[in-house]
Amino acid sequence: MIQKIFRKKSSPTQVSNDMASKQIRYEALVNALHADLYRYAFWLVHDQHIAEDLVQETFLRAWRALDSLKDEKAAKSWLITILRRENARRFERKQLDMSEYEEPSIVDNISTTTEQQLEDHWLREKIARLPADYREPLVLQVIGGFSGEEIANMLNLNKNTVMTRLFRARNQLKDAIESEQKLKGRSNG
Repeated sequence: MIQKIFRKKSSPTQVSNDMASKQIRYEALVNALHADLYRYAFWLVHDQHIAEDLVQETFLRAWRALDSLKDEKAAKSWLITILRRENARRFERKQLDMSEYEEPSIVDNISTTTEQQLEDHWLREKIARLPADYREPLVLQVIGGFSGEEIANMLNLNKNTVMTRLFRARNQLKDAIESEQKLKGRSNG
């Protein structure tokens, strides 16, 4: 006796309704979180075009895995995690040989700008000089607006470890700012 196994088939209207529901969820994510993701991506890469590409790739991966997002409240940290992994993949795909560039040919593209932009750039440089273990949680907190617990989940760390790193990052940043102010005070006096 031959037994046929039948798969439960969805009706075309059910498939259409499921796709429409997924599309609505996806569009809500994009509309709500696009600016935050772009801001974080730009902070990571300091290049508008690469940041846009990262965000686009992040949302593409999010579309493919949208069914795995069970808690809508976790969407922002879920997307930031995807973006961080996507940024890491960028380096896996292309390894630059920095020896082919001469240091004097690398130009800082800061032109004469407003005082606020200069201060922002100065602060970014100070944060960029922090060790990665301290810099990343600080950026996630300041730029991403994440709590210590959310950062711990994203970085696969203990919450206490994250809080310690945030404390140390802020102290190192404060020390760097104070030492530079002292140096400026000596040169002006």
